[in-house]
Amino acid sequence: MSDNAPDRILVQRYFAAMQGGAQATEEMVSLFSDDGEYIEPFSGQGQPTSHRGIAAIRAFFDDSFAGPLGHDVKLRLDRLDVDGAELRSEWTCEIPMWPAPMRGSDRYLIRDGKIARLEVTLHGPATAAR
Repeated sequence: MSDNAPDRILVQRYFAAMQGGAQATEEMVSLFSDDGEYIEPFSGQGQPTSHRGIAAIRAFFDDSFAGPLGHDVKLRLDRLDVDGAELRSEWTCEIPMWPAPMRGSDRYLIRDGKIARLEVTLHGPATAAR
Protein backbone atom coordinates (compact mmCIF):
# COMPACT_ATOMS: atom_id res chain seq x y z
CA MET A 1 0.00 0.00 0.00
CA SER A 2 1.37 3.40 -0.93
CA ASP A 3 0.88 6.56 1.08
CA ASN A 4 -0.21 9.36 -1.22
CA ALA A 5 -0.18 12.46 1.01
CA PRO A 6 -2.05 14.79 -1.42
CA ASP A 7 -4.91 12.28 -1.67
CA ARG A 8 -5.03 11.90 2.13
CA ILE A 9 -5.21 15.67 2.45
CA LEU A 10 -8.05 15.77 -0.11
CA VAL A 11 -10.11 13.29 1.92
CA GLN A 12 -9.35 15.17 5.14
CA ARG A 13 -10.54 18.38 3.45
CA TYR A 14 -13.75 16.59 2.44
CA PHE A 15 -14.38 15.53 6.07
CA ALA A 16 -13.66 19.06 7.31
CA ALA A 17 -16.11 20.49 4.78
CA MET A 18 -18.76 17.97 5.87
CA GLN A 19 -18.28 19.20 9.45
CA GLY A 20 -18.75 22.76 8.19
CA GLY A 21 -22.27 22.06 7.03
CA ALA A 22 -24.13 24.24 4.54
CA GLN A 23 -21.54 27.03 4.83
CA ALA A 24 -18.92 24.66 3.41
CA THR A 25 -20.94 23.25 0.49
CA GLU A 26 -18.90 25.10 -2.13
CA GLU A 27 -15.64 23.86 -0.58
CA MET A 28 -16.97 20.30 -0.55
CA VAL A 29 -18.24 20.41 -4.14
CA SER A 30 -14.95 21.96 -5.33
CA LEU A 31 -13.17 18.74 -4.27
CA PHE A 32 -15.01 16.73 -6.96
CA SER A 33 -14.03 16.53 -10.62
CA ASP A 34 -16.50 18.14 -13.05
CA ASP A 35 -17.73 14.68 -14.09
CA GLY A 36 -17.48 13.26 -10.57
CA GLU A 37 -19.90 10.75 -9.13
CA TYR A 38 -21.24 10.64 -5.58
CA ILE A 39 -23.06 7.44 -4.59
CA GLU A 40 -24.97 7.51 -1.30
CA PRO A 41 -27.51 5.34 0.59
CA PHE A 42 -29.44 8.21 2.18
CA SER A 43 -31.92 9.55 -0.38
CA GLY A 44 -33.16 6.24 -1.84
CA GLN A 45 -34.52 4.59 1.34
CA GLY A 46 -31.27 2.71 1.88
CA GLN A 47 -30.65 1.97 -1.79
CA PRO A 48 -27.54 3.45 -3.43
CA THR A 49 -28.32 6.59 -5.40
CA SER A 50 -25.84 8.07 -7.86
CA HIS A 51 -25.35 11.80 -8.42
CA ARG A 52 -23.19 12.56 -11.48
CA GLY A 53 -21.56 15.89 -12.20
CA ILE A 54 -21.00 18.98 -10.06
CA ALA A 55 -24.58 20.30 -10.40
CA ALA A 56 -26.14 17.02 -9.22
CA ILE A 57 -23.65 16.65 -6.36
CA ARG A 58 -24.27 20.26 -5.25
CA ALA A 59 -28.06 19.73 -5.39
CA PHE A 60 -27.78 16.62 -3.19
CA PHE A 61 -25.70 18.42 -0.56
CA ASP A 62 -27.95 21.50 -0.67
CA ASP A 63 -30.97 19.28 0.00
CA SER A 64 -29.12 17.31 2.68
CA PHE A 65 -27.94 20.37 4.56
CA ALA A 66 -31.48 21.77 4.50
CA GLY A 67 -32.51 18.59 6.38
CA PRO A 68 -30.86 16.46 9.08
CA LEU A 69 -27.25 17.06 8.02
CA GLY A 70 -27.70 20.76 8.70
CA HIS A 71 -28.08 20.30 12.44
CA ASP A 72 -25.20 19.56 14.79
CA VAL A 73 -23.56 16.75 12.82
CA LYS A 74 -20.42 15.31 14.37
CA LEU A 75 -18.38 13.31 11.89
CA ARG A 76 -15.20 11.54 12.94
CA LEU A 77 -12.69 10.05 10.51
CA ASP A 78 -11.67 6.80 12.23
CA ARG A 79 -9.35 5.34 9.59
CA LEU A 80 -8.00 6.19 6.15
CA ASP A 81 -6.22 3.67 3.91
CA VAL A 82 -4.55 4.64 0.64
CA ASP A 83 -3.70 2.31 -2.23
CA GLY A 84 -2.64 4.24 -5.31
CA ALA A 85 -5.60 6.29 -6.57
CA GLU A 86 -8.07 4.39 -4.35
CA LEU A 87 -8.76 5.38 -0.79
CA ARG A 88 -11.03 3.88 1.83
CA SER A 89 -12.16 5.69 4.94
CA GLU A 90 -14.06 4.49 7.97
CA TRP A 91 -16.06 6.99 9.98
CA THR A 92 -18.52 7.51 12.81
CA CYS A 93 -21.34 10.04 12.54
CA GLU A 94 -23.58 11.48 15.24
CA ILE A 95 -26.76 13.33 14.32
CA PRO A 96 -29.13 14.34 17.14
CA MET A 97 -32.18 12.83 15.36
CA TRP A 98 -30.49 9.38 15.17
CA PRO A 99 -30.82 7.24 18.31
CA ALA A 100 -27.17 6.08 18.16
CA PRO A 101 -23.98 7.06 16.32
CA MET A 102 -23.69 5.43 12.89
CA ARG A 103 -20.64 3.79 11.36
CA GLY A 104 -19.86 3.80 7.69
CA SER A 105 -17.15 3.72 5.10
CA ASP A 106 -16.32 5.56 1.90
CA ARG A 107 -14.44 4.41 -1.18
CA TYR A 108 -12.78 7.17 -3.18
CA LEU A 109 -11.29 7.20 -6.64
CA ILE A 110 -8.98 10.20 -7.01
CA ARG A 111 -8.06 11.54 -10.43
CA ASP A 112 -5.95 14.65 -11.11
CA GLY A 113 -6.21 15.81 -7.52
CA LYS A 114 -10.03 15.64 -7.41
CA ILE A 115 -12.60 13.11 -6.25
CA ALA A 116 -13.72 11.30 -9.40
CA ARG A 117 -15.95 8.84 -7.53
CA LEU A 118 -17.09 8.58 -3.93
CA GLU A 119 -19.26 5.71 -2.73
CA VAL A 120 -20.69 5.84 0.80
CA THR A 121 -21.76 2.70 2.67
CA LEU A 122 -23.56 2.57 6.02
CA HIS A 123 -22.63 -0.27 8.37
CA GLY A 124 -25.08 0.42 11.18
CA PRO A 125 -24.93 1.76 14.71
CA ALA A 126 -21.53 2.25 16.30
CA THR A 127 -20.80 -0.13 19.15
CA ALA A 128 -19.19 0.61 22.47
CA ALA A 129 -16.40 -1.83 21.62
CA ARG A 130 -14.81 0.50 19.06
